Amino acid sequence: MYLIGLTGGIASGKSVVAKRLAEHGAVHVDADALAREVVEPGTEGLAAIERAFGPQVIAPDGSLDRPALGAIIFPDPEKRALLNSITHPAVWKRAKQLFDEAAAADPHAVVVYDVPLLAEASADRPMRFDLIVVVHANRDARIKRMIELRGMTREEATHRLNSQASDTERLAIADVVIDSNGTLEETLHQADELWEMAAASAVSAQPD
Repeated sequence: MYLIGLTGGIASGKSVVAKRLAEHGAVHVDADALAREVVEPGTEGLAAIERAFGPQVIAPDGSLDRPALGAIIFPDPEKRALLNSITHPAVWKRAKQLFDEAAAADPHAVVVYDVPLLAEASADRPMRFDLIVVVHANRDARIKRMIELRGMTREEATHRLNSQASDTERLAIADVVIDSNGTLEETLHQADELWEMAAASAVSAQPD
């Protein structure tokens, strides 16, 4: 198995790159999807969040009220860290199960772990990646995308950016940087080149 950690700040274009790699044949493991899975009703994750943040973050149907939780954590680094201490280990445990399944099905699989908070959650992942890829766009471009494509206000977009690792912190862990400031075609071309390199490395690697 050849394991890629794919990260990038909000509105960086990371999902575009992940989708392209999956189209080529990579096994896509989406940390955001796992983060929703580990806090579904009845999970220990959701119970822990309710204990930490109170019943106001639980919707009437028993699910997590994400807007209510977001309003608490995004402006407050300490509360955000508390939430991360609950969710990150659970997400990583589930991700590792999916990595193992992919490796068992194909020892030469290219697995892409698509994770926004790779820089922030390094302490929660005992396993090393074969390659860390950062999708990068400048701050102004990302704010513009969040306003135009996601309907956020500038204040909301800025809060989201400030709640994540800085570009400097994220780029510091990169083995490969995909520059997504340009056109979609330019970003996809870089993703195609990444796939060719990763697929070749996966074939030549010794099975785990």
